[in-house]
Amino acid sequence: MADRAAVFIDGAYLTKILDVDFGKPKIDLAGFSEILCGSYERLRTYYYNCMPYQSNPPTDEERRRFASMDKFVYTLRKLPRFEVKLGRLGCVGGEFVQKRVDIALAADLVRLSCGRMIQKAVLVTGDSDFLPAIEAAKEAGVLVTLYYSRSSIHDELLSVVDESAVIDQELISKVAR
Repeated sequence: MADRAAVFIDGAYLTKILDVDFGKPKIDLAGFSEILCGSYERLRTYYYNCMPYQSNPPTDEERRRFASMDKFVYTLRKLPRFEVKLGRLGCVGGEFVQKRVDIALAADLVRLSCGRMIQKAVLVTGDSDFLPAIEAAKEAGVLVTLYYSRSSIHDELLSVVDESAVIDQELISKVAR
């Protein structure tokens, strides 16, 4: 059996770096995932995010953003070996924050690693909240690779993963649609 990898994408992080670093390109996430896996067979790509906020009643802009994200999620779910996991938005101190997204990613990373379903985990994130899950995956014998943006990365995250690579213009150019 071939060595298998799973890709774990923090959707809000990827969207942010695509917007800030690369001018909002549309990318082929299936092709992106395959490149990130390298010589490993891709078991699955897990994409984590939240639907955008809608007030009651929603504004036209909120409706537009929600419909756009809904269409995107629908398209992702139809891709082979893709799993979309949606958290929810919570209001903390008057600011909207994602809830249940990081913990869902961490739980999947640990479950697949400890269950020996993957030999490599590829993370696309910049959040140091994943350190305990990364350490558990490594203890289970999984190679953990981080893809990140120099403009948005927590140093501690770089020091705990086995390998890391910058998401650069060359990579984005290969998967731009």
